[in-house]
Amino acid sequence: MRDPFVSLKLTGGRPTDPPVGHGSPAQYGGRVDKRQAIGSWLSGPRAAAEEAGVDFGYRGEQLGLPESGPGSIARPGRRLGALAVDWGLCLLIAYGLITDGYGQATGNWALLVFFVLHVLTVGTVGFTPGKRLFGLRVVGEGTGTAAPLRVVLRTVLLCLAIPALVWDRDGRGLHDRLARTVEVRI
Repeated sequence: MRDPFVSLKLTGGRPTDPPVGHGSPAQYGGRVDKRQAIGSWLSGPRAAAEEAGVDFGYRGEQLGLPESGPGSIARPGRRLGALAVDWGLCLLIAYGLITDGYGQATGNWALLVFFVLHVLTVGTVGFTPGKRLFGLRVVGEGTGTAAPLRVVLRTVLLCLAIPALVWDRDGRGLHDRLARTVEVRI
């Protein structure tokens, strides 16, 4: 069998068979289409595992949470919406009450207001104004309430931003995972 990607110039003008074990159809018993192999690689390991029959379950199943409705894991759209509302509120407070205009100092003060807002509101009632608007609440794993030290750790990590961008398969950010908290729907 001739490999169409090997130039005849490279082989001295004679067709060659590709060695077994280097991406040739003989390695897979002739049953794998190269487009299928590339497609599974591009889709990621989860898609390839699901095609192989692995059942990952739904988000929050490992935590004992319902699949949908109140108490289920908050979806990313709601979480980002609540974050945008909270950040906008903190910018407004920093701009209107602390600084004399919009500048670098306004952003820094807004981050401090964001930290204080989250520690106080999530630590007492379990949600911020943005989370309440979007119907979300922060709870501790297995306890139903978030302990104050967990809230402080979660907020520090959230203010660093990077941990909030790394998510697990349940849809929880690294900040939630390390603080052992879950953001759920009300």
